[in-house]
Amino acid sequence: MQIRFTKMQGAGNDFVVLDETQGRLGLSSAQYRYLANRHFGVGADQILTVRPAPAEGVDFEYVIHNADGGEVEQCGNGARCFARYVHDKGLTDKRVIRVHTLAGVIAPELHADGRVTVDMGAPQQDPAKVPFITEGLQPQMQGNAQKWPLALDGAAQTATVWVAPVSMGNPHAVQVVEDVDRALVEAQGPLIEHHARFPQRVNAGFMQIINRAEVKLRVYERGAGETLACGTGACAAVVAGIGWGLLDARVDVHTRGGLLTIEWAGGAQDRVRMTGPAEFVFEGQIDIPETL
Repeated sequence: MQIRFTKMQGAGNDFVVLDETQGRLGLSSAQYRYLANRHFGVGADQILTVRPAPAEGVDFEYVIHNADGGEVEQCGNGARCFARYVHDKGLTDKRVIRVHTLAGVIAPELHADGRVTVDMGAPQQDPAKVPFITEGLQPQMQGNAQKWPLALDGAAQTATVWVAPVSMGNPHAVQVVEDVDRALVEAQGPLIEHHARFPQRVNAGFMQIINRAEVKLRVYERGAGETLACGTGACAAVVAGIGWGLLDARVDVHTRGGLLTIEWAGGAQDRVRMTGPAEFVFEGQIDIPETL
């Protein structure tokens, strides 16, 4: 089975983009894993699929599969690449594009300098809706928001970390660390991702506060491992930091792959805006085995 693809990246978070506007490819989870494999396939953190609008009032449908082949609700860096792709490929001439995702409708906006701003919607901080199971736990208040104890018990360590559960259409657990470069991302990331209190698994964010308008961030992503950047993770981290009273309403987030700027007014209904790069890497075609 031969398919055409485009490789893109946003702040180092890399994607394979597939065009299904003229018909479905019908790929299996195993075939998505093959595409994402960095040894046998193209290599990517996520596979992004462009589909026709499923309803009036939107321009496209945006489907995301993680490197493990599982479909997920949202990907912020991918949303910027999605918008750049459909515009530069001539699939639309709009600069603001309404896109349907599993998490709802988003509206990426393309700028003349090549960057893209995405309205990521309002964050969800109700633990039950993240979802995060709080039974038997006692939270602490910091600023206007809670933080919750999460007991980790694995071969590498036994520890309790304090996290903010935040959903940006997909679930995140954000913690503050003193030095992000020395944070126990590889040790704690898998334990947090698969923790029983997160029934849909979770993205684990490790945030270092530089000042009220600047942070450093690493994210261990659900189904992908640590990536160079995570757009929804950056949004969730800033939401947590603002809620805790540590950050202002506009924050530059330094990831290992590049800079993202996150804006949030701080209210439960206020929408998070993310601005960052979206760039083409290369295009090609690949033969995918029919059965894997």
